[in-house]
Amino acid sequence: MNINIVVVGSIKEKFYRDAIEEYAKRLSRYAKMSITEVKDEKTPANASASEEDKIKQIEAERILSKFNNSYVVALAIDGKKYTSESFAKRMENYDILSKGNLTFVIGGSLGLHESVLKRADERLSFSDMTFPHQLMRVILLEQIYRAYRIRNNEPYHK
Repeated sequence: MNINIVVVGSIKEKFYRDAIEEYAKRLSRYAKMSITEVKDEKTPANASASEEDKIKQIEAERILSKFNNSYVVALAIDGKKYTSESFAKRMENYDILSKGNLTFVIGGSLGLHESVLKRADERLSFSDMTFPHQLMRVILLEQIYRAYRIRNNEPYHK
């Protein structure tokens, strides 16, 4: 399976980059993995709701251009929640639904524009809490890796 993660912004902190590289390396034995970064827009202090929407819309145009012919899962607070075991089963379904091309989308600091959420084939949530989008990359990669370990009946700590 080809798994692409489309993300807004880049990683500046070395500890996040190290964790991302480690999970990408671990995942390489199960799937072809790529991360596509799109430029984030600067949000002025005290931006109005309409200014924030415009920023998300600009970022959305960049995101939408990266989907190709892929099954798209947008990370969103209002998405479906899974246990690690049920997410592993869902990953099996993605094999079929995606026809080998699966894309996860992580928005920037303002989240995802409605146009991206509408284009997504489904929404996934890891929590009702908000996480920094840099950390969310690590969490997503770890859970994808865990899902493959579970699917293959391989040991993984709980």
